[in-house]
Amino acid sequence: MPPPADILKVAIEWPGAFPKLMEIDQKKPLSAIIKEVCDGWQLPNHETYALQNADSTNFYITEKNRNNIKNGSILRLTTSPAQMAQQLYERVQSSSLDVKLDGLKELANSSRDVTFAQEFINLDGITLLTQMVESGTERYQKLQKMMKPCFGEMLSFTLTAFVELMDHGIVSWDTFSVAFIKKIASFVCKSSMDSAVLQRSLAILESMVLNSQDLYQKVAQEITIGQLMPHLQGTDQDIQTYTIAVINALFLKAPEEKRQFDESNVNILDCPLTEMSHILAQKQLRSIILQNVIRSNKPINEEMAHQLYMLQVLTFNLLEDRMMTKMDPQDQAQRDIIFELRRIAFDVECDSNNSGSIDKRKSMYTRDYKKLGFINHVNPAVDFTQIPPGMLALDNMLYFARHHQDSYIRIVLENSSREDKHECPFGRSSIELTKMLCEILKVGELPSENCHDFHPMFFTHDRSFVEFFCICIQLLNKTWKEMRATSEDFNKVMQVVREQITRALTAKPNSLDQFKSRLQNLSYTEILKIRQSERMNQEDFQSRPILELREKIQPEIMELIKQQRLNRLCEGTCFRKISSRRRQDKFWYCRLSPNHKVLHYGDLEESPQGEVPHDSLQDKLPVADIKAVVTGKDCPHMKEKGALKQNKEVLELAFSILYESDEYLNFIAPDKHEYCVWTDGLNALLGKEMTSEFTRSDLDTLLNMEMKLRLLDLENIQIPEAPPPIPKEPSNYDFVYDCN
Repeated sequence: MPPPADILKVAIEWPGAFPKLMEIDQKKPLSAIIKEVCDGWQLPNHETYALQNADSTNFYITEKNRNNIKNGSILRLTTSPAQMAQQLYERVQSSSLDVKLDGLKELANSSRDVTFAQEFINLDGITLLTQMVESGTERYQKLQKMMKPCFGEMLSFTLTAFVELMDHGIVSWDTFSVAFIKKIASFVCKSSMDSAVLQRSLAILESMVLNSQDLYQKVAQEITIGQLMPHLQGTDQDIQTYTIAVINALFLKAPEEKRQFDESNVNILDCPLTEMSHILAQKQLRSIILQNVIRSNKPINEEMAHQLYMLQVLTFNLLEDRMMTKMDPQDQAQRDIIFELRRIAFDVECDSNNSGSIDKRKSMYTRDYKKLGFINHVNPAVDFTQIPPGMLALDNMLYFARHHQDSYIRIVLENSSREDKHECPFGRSSIELTKMLCEILKVGELPSENCHDFHPMFFTHDRSFVEFFCICIQLLNKTWKEMRATSEDFNKVMQVVREQITRALTAKPNSLDQFKSRLQNLSYTEILKIRQSERMNQEDFQSRPILELREKIQPEIMELIKQQRLNRLCEGTCFRKISSRRRQDKFWYCRLSPNHKVLHYGDLEESPQGEVPHDSLQDKLPVADIKAVVTGKDCPHMKEKGALKQNKEVLELAFSILYESDEYLNFIAPDKHEYCVWTDGLNALLGKEMTSEFTRSDLDTLLNMEMKLRLLDLENIQIPEAPPPIPKEPSNYDFVYDCN
């Protein structure tokens, strides 16, 4: 007869004694179990003891998490969290340097446990640490002269403990003084500082900015771009990542009015970050990031890729104001820009037509505006009242006319010499192209918390977006000629151009020149070949017998997809616990049991390599207890307020499991594929239909493949029952080459 489910067999350690094998009853209060353990070792005052996991986490066992204990777990009897907090509170204030250093080291490690953190915070431990940082710097500096390693370690452990304690969200960030902020900022501004101290200081500044609007103002007044740039010029990629993260955080939280700034007479190195709108696009910062980060010998890790993506998005979002600004047809300054476009394109004609009647001049203007490709020939300003792209389109056109004058004149004159129906309207094309580029680059959207999709080429030029436009407008004109398009084909041409641009971007060119070369290989003829190839691979048979065969096969394919989804759930997935301090987020793992009856999940210290065993996952949820699966805005963790949690991409990756009485297990999938796998698998477990776009795609692919196999002419051909053996690997791979 199996033992009761509430009786668990565990091993319990106590320093200096042999471990004990015990049976613990989960129905008993935890205090009674601890008393029983203490009595076994004849230890008095059982209320001063506690149990904790004897693993790398050393987290305390509490009434809330005791259900995580599994059969065969190894526990440790140790000092209670209240006692431990009191001891460390006293040790970190010791006059003995060795005692103080050991205390800070242990505090930094113990603060990861929320149970201990709560007890230490109740002793006003956060205030103690901030006072040590504020008032202890002079003393630390004296120590630094005598024993530099001791200084670096003490300050590093102090800041690490502070960061870990604040990460639990128990204490508000708004409670910190200006003196503390100045101290942390001073560590960042020093030319030579211990790398661990610098990392923690940058992490604290980033968290302050992201969690408090008031602290954003104070931090931004203390830090200048000139003080951050040296950290980007070093070789430590972690320091570079933290530095870019601070810049991103400051711009993400900057009020709209603070993003507008006159650069003409300002030294950006000395400028407070609160006053700088276009600092992300400044040559000095961009060049340093390009040379020391993107083109460095070290591979870019996942977190750095995310921060570069954030930087790219925030840079392009500076264009949002112009993109959403309508042109005022009565504004003479804005109308002068259109006159400038006309002057550059038809300079000779303008000189010879300065005189004459008003009607004649109006007629000339109308003729020229038609040649420039505006929809409204009489008043082209009306064309720029559409938002998006608003005034951004006019900015792009003027830049192209001034900085690529030969190409601009050639395009305008080339099209004005064609028949009316075959001309490529430069004005209309520029407006629609600007709108398209804003959509492709998602100008105006908040950055995604899970995206790492940055493009190196946008860091190679101070005006990368408008240069991007200049390349694409020439591509549009070239594609128009290759398609021999007429005015009725305008939308078709734009679709082809979008495909050319997006396909070229997927190759992640390192420079704008590489992007241009990539586009040269994606001519209209090549796009037709690609489309034809894709159509052949997705050939769809519409005859009635074949449709009937598809319907007959479909249930088998759906069952195959269902089994694949459930198998993936059995393998499990590592999920990230999203918080404001992203780089130091924790991980957790969830997987389905092989019998499909229980979901096992638990926290991890780092992203795992391969599968995580069931017995190492502390929590479990019976599938029978699941009431529903909700997604997107219906998830409890998506209803919380926070700028990063409200963007579209994170919402698309969020799902939650509802169980018992309004209890939720919240997920944010690492990518769209995992999101579809898990939502499909959970729906399959609940007997519901799998409706994700990946299911539709898999169904279509597998159905087409099965149909082609069944329709093969296999008469008199013997099909082997066993698959052919896999050939041996070749002795070398010298025959492999890059097709591109």
